[in-house]
Amino acid sequence: MASDNGQLALPPGSSVTTTSVLGAWARPDKPTGLMNWVTTVDHKKIGIMYGAASLFFLLVGGVAALMIRIQLATPDSTFLSGDAYNRVYTMHGTVMVFLVVMPIGAAFANYLMPLQIGARDVAFPRINAFSFWVFLAGGLMLNTSWFLGGGPDGGWFNYAPNNGIIYSPGHGIDFWNMGLLIAGIGSMTGAVNLITTVINMRAPGMTLMKMPVFTWMTLVTQFLLLFAIPVLTVAQVLLAADRNFGANFFNVQQGADPLLWQHLFWIFGHPEVYLMILPAFGIVSEIIPTFSRKPIFGYPFMVFSGIAIGFMGWGVWAHHMFVSGLGPLSVSAFTVGTMFIAVPTGVKILNWLFTMWGAKIILSTPMLFSIALVTQFTIGGLSGVSHAIAPHDTQQTDTYYIVAHFHYVLFGGAFFGFVGGIYFWAPKAFGFLMNERFGKVQFWMMVIGFNVTFAPMHILGLQGMPRRMQTYSAVQGFGMWNMVASIGAFILGIGTMLTVVNLYTSHRAWVRQGRPNVGADPWDARTIEWSIPSPTPEHNFDTDPVVTHLDDWWHRKYQKDENGKLRLVHTGEELAQAGNGEGVHLPAPSYWPITLAFSLPIIGYGVMYTFWLLIPGILLMMAALFGWAFEPADNLDLDDHDHGHDDQAGGAEKELETV
Repeated sequence: MASDNGQLALPPGSSVTTTSVLGAWARPDKPTGLMNWVTTVDHKKIGIMYGAASLFFLLVGGVAALMIRIQLATPDSTFLSGDAYNRVYTMHGTVMVFLVVMPIGAAFANYLMPLQIGARDVAFPRINAFSFWVFLAGGLMLNTSWFLGGGPDGGWFNYAPNNGIIYSPGHGIDFWNMGLLIAGIGSMTGAVNLITTVINMRAPGMTLMKMPVFTWMTLVTQFLLLFAIPVLTVAQVLLAADRNFGANFFNVQQGADPLLWQHLFWIFGHPEVYLMILPAFGIVSEIIPTFSRKPIFGYPFMVFSGIAIGFMGWGVWAHHMFVSGLGPLSVSAFTVGTMFIAVPTGVKILNWLFTMWGAKIILSTPMLFSIALVTQFTIGGLSGVSHAIAPHDTQQTDTYYIVAHFHYVLFGGAFFGFVGGIYFWAPKAFGFLMNERFGKVQFWMMVIGFNVTFAPMHILGLQGMPRRMQTYSAVQGFGMWNMVASIGAFILGIGTMLTVVNLYTSHRAWVRQGRPNVGADPWDARTIEWSIPSPTPEHNFDTDPVVTHLDDWWHRKYQKDENGKLRLVHTGEELAQAGNGEGVHLPAPSYWPITLAFSLPIIGYGVMYTFWLLIPGILLMMAALFGWAFEPADNLDLDDHDHGHDDQAGGAEKELETV
């Protein structure tokens, strides 16, 4: 029988493990074309869809950024009205934070983490599909605000009382609230899924301290999501009650305290900064050792510093509120906490530097982007530590100095790491190498464009330019540096979009030249996802890998000779699995996850516009839940399948026959 999430339900006392259950499913007639992607529960395809959706929203948020820079390039500009500027500014920040950087991290986590721990898939494949579709549904709903009365205008942090019905009477804030509320459901369900996967589905021999650094950073990120998103959800439910049902949680006229919103938002918001940057830290922690030809320096320190960042991130939220009147005692406490959290971050930077120290570094495109993350994030981190000093922060808050700091951390840090990760793992995902010469041109365009854009904003902030200023006069002296920043923004925008151009042109060149898929291990890498063919087979591994070392794949290729020196014993291609997948049974596709996900925006529109829309939304949701709950496990007549080629699947078959 099937459980409520489509997993096979077995009687109590059965010895079938989660991994075995996944191996017991048989995939029926598989849809093709678009329906293959719509109904897929394959973690790899879901990871690719997360990435594609993030790149689409990057285009949306990037266009908004360029509109801002056109408006600010010259004094007294009338390109955008004040109202339009507020909406564009709000949507740029919201889209980039919630719909670009966070889901790109989810793309890497979904695709790579099961491969790095030797699993067939995630613990709950259909819930994984639901997580993606509900994120996409929320993101699309948010962006329909442009066509249904205008986008939100309260800033990406949407402070009270500006988010109330009195100061923002249209539906823009409602779209912000409902869209992110729905997308947050995907983050929470995805977090539970990935945490369960890491804890229960690691390959034999893979202890926690043998997991790759990326998997560790993914695990920490999922715990941050699991506990941070509900805090924001509480704030959003209260705001929805205020705006749609006449409640007074943030209504100052009725005696409410608007600081409640700030506390709730930043209790979520500061851990969110780390859940955006930690996946990128994990990515460069895999790339730097590969191209330095050395193991990561101080692996335990890398792991525990990531855990420390996740833990300490909960104790520094109020440094965003130093000018809100918290009082000297609170300000002092959060000042100390903010200074301390720089320590584990500094540990990571030192570990990366010591990994590269004395190495024969290969300056490939992934390595260049990883080095850029280390340098640009360090700049952003130093300006961030300076904000722990309350008088310093008081002068610079709500100026362009903060804008510069934030972008050095999240774009110069997280996004550079993600682009490096795309270049690094593209062979594993797509079967071809991206063009290196093209990649290096893109790298220099992005680095130069990034610094030309955001370095001048430090100066503008110190000159006193507010970060939400719609225009300025020539006598204020902001013109020159704003023009420089605007020129840099267009260079950066072109460089960023070259990621997609390189993917497309590299694929076309690879196909036109008739090249076979790139080998399993083109980088001579260290972790076990490189032990399987490229692109990754649908079933991942022919047999369960057995792990004996940290960086186990590297240890299979290199061993010490009689003189104690490491020598290449086998190439990756010699050791790689064949990837035929005979006898491996996988979870079946399902259209219930997407059906359930897109019922939620209908309910959201009903709350905003007319309760009559609640009826079809709730009916669709109930139908999807009913269909999901009673969707049978597929093809349990295991005698019809080949039993001789997969130990895991064969063992599951025997156990199920006994059941």
